[in-house]
Amino acid sequence: MNKTKTRLEDLAKIAGVSVATVSRALNDSPAINRVTKRRIWDIARENHYFSGHDLPISLSGIQATIAIVIPPPQGREGRFNDPFYLELISGVGEAARDMGCDLLLSHLTPRNQHDLSKLMQNIRADGVIFLGQSYFHERFNQLARGPHKFIVWGAELNGQTYCSIGSNNVQGGARATAHLARLGRRKIVFLGDTEAPEIKQRYEGYVNGLSDYGLEFDPRLVVPAHFDIAAGEAAIAGLLAKGIKIDGVFAASDVIAVGAIKGLTRAGLRVPQDVSVVGYDNIQLSSFTHPALTTISQDLSRAGKLMVSKLIGALSNTEIRSERLSTELVVRESCGG
Repeated sequence: MNKTKTRLEDLAKIAGVSVATVSRALNDSPAINRVTKRRIWDIARENHYFSGHDLPISLSGIQATIAIVIPPPQGREGRFNDPFYLELISGVGEAARDMGCDLLLSHLTPRNQHDLSKLMQNIRADGVIFLGQSYFHERFNQLARGPHKFIVWGAELNGQTYCSIGSNNVQGGARATAHLARLGRRKIVFLGDTEAPEIKQRYEGYVNGLSDYGLEFDPRLVVPAHFDIAAGEAAIAGLLAKGIKIDGVFAASDVIAVGAIKGLTRAGLRVPQDVSVVGYDNIQLSSFTHPALTTISQDLSRAGKLMVSKLIGALSNTEIRSERLSTELVVRESCGG
């Protein structure tokens, strides 16, 4: 094609967008995201719509700007000082760098639908990665009906219309519980806040694991605990103060598990001789505890790559789907086998 034969309408058809979008993209309008602009400019050059034109300065460097937002905590009180969040942010950051994207870490905390919509309208980024669903499931469904591009780290829930990346929590919970059962543990505690979507699924895995090994479910052994060491320690102390006998603990996160070990040790119980403990996440801290923590591993590096790549796909109007990461049992010293 040459310039006289190539029209905006032709470019719009090839790109699968409106003529107005093509026009705005070629004029470097801030209303069009960076990825779409770059794609339309490439199509225009390939079809000789113009010659001798370079990409605008705004497009010549990074592929896209991605913002990380952490919704109000539900179960994870520490947020930025939670080792899990730090490692997940690191995974996203490494992936963003490898894919030529800039990364922003937002301090904004949306608390309702209005806050969420306002954040998406005003944030200086092409797309957003939300670390956690909190109680925002329905709000994310509403947001997905609009033009804003985002990905969520979290569970896959009924009726979900947005894209989420996360581990197979039910599988992970069942694997942790099954390992304790195979070691002969019969009074297995679950520590975690089951109001949080991901933790609820890990709890479901715990219940399934008990059933698979013919162990009776005891509601007294399900103890709420937020995602910090002190909560894990307090949960164990409260349980033992009631005179309830235990020989195994499945904690919904590694930091809760570390607290559980502290609580057991303080009570004069030995880990793993008297009580075996399994955590969840496989954060770096878990291999340096005493004893080293057996845990369920989530591949946070792969999670980061998936979230960044899928968000870039969304910015190019590519259809994206939720994905679950497989979990692996990492056996260390806290189980005794």
